[in-house]
Amino acid sequence: MQLTISNLTKVYGNGVKAIDRLNLSIGAGMFGLLGPNGAGKSTLMRAIATLQNPDSGSITFNGIDALKDPMRLRRVLGYLPQEFGLYPGVSAERLLDYFATLKGIFSRRERRRLIQHALEITNLYEVRKKKVDSYSGGMKQRFGIAQLLLNNPQLIIVDEPTAGLDPAERRRFLNILRDIGTRNVVIFSTHIVEDVKELCSEVAILHQGRLLQRTTPAAATAALKGKVWTRMIPRELLESVEVQYPLLSAGYVEHNNIAIRVYSPHRPSPEFSAANPQLEDAYFLALKKEGGANIQNS
Repeated sequence: MQLTISNLTKVYGNGVKAIDRLNLSIGAGMFGLLGPNGAGKSTLMRAIATLQNPDSGSITFNGIDALKDPMRLRRVLGYLPQEFGLYPGVSAERLLDYFATLKGIFSRRERRRLIQHALEITNLYEVRKKKVDSYSGGMKQRFGIAQLLLNNPQLIIVDEPTAGLDPAERRRFLNILRDIGTRNVVIFSTHIVEDVKELCSEVAILHQGRLLQRTTPAAATAALKGKVWTRMIPRELLESVEVQYPLLSAGYVEHNNIAIRVYSPHRPSPEFSAANPQLEDAYFLALKKEGGANIQNS
């Protein structure tokens, strides 16, 4: 299975270039699309899902031209957007039956089989009779996965799925994605680096519609070995440190003290100690380089 995106471009009426000549090939497994809000992730997801036409370029999946034959792609597509509406007062079981009918599954027996399977995978079988609009945020997201599984999709797109979930629901949701990601092409779009680190074998960093980097979490962190440094500083020194060093991140530890992480091929000063590189460091470094910051190269 292979999704191929070639020279894809989308410019909105206000002049914002949401996708800028993007080229990307994605095979089976969990693929992370990482970028800040406004990076063009949702526009790209909608284009792949045939919900928004790009201005130029092409999208193909297993020989299907998504732009010329969108209905054919939709038969093998599962899509979970950032937000999706739910009918009030309807149980999960009944709503899934309705969605299955819309997907062209007209055999009642087959619908029952697929619905039971989807509910079991998403750990919703015991609450199948409850009204979906009474579900928690995490349960609603799991219901979203259940509905997209009804047509046994080969290509699955999930857009910012863990935003707003509590830690327990986030864990349940990620475990479900991890399971279905072994058998399908799954694109996991998010700005939460930790989710990509836990789930994805490959990751692409997107910013202002452009592909900054394609790598694996392991390769991204290995490339920064010996180049990430940390120290504690008082809050009032933060601005001067940002001028001196390529700052990757900073966070309060106690009182007025801040732990900072900087990028440098060599120890910036004796006050710094070596830090184990994280995927988050690689992500912020890619964005900082794109923004034109003064990043030292080894």
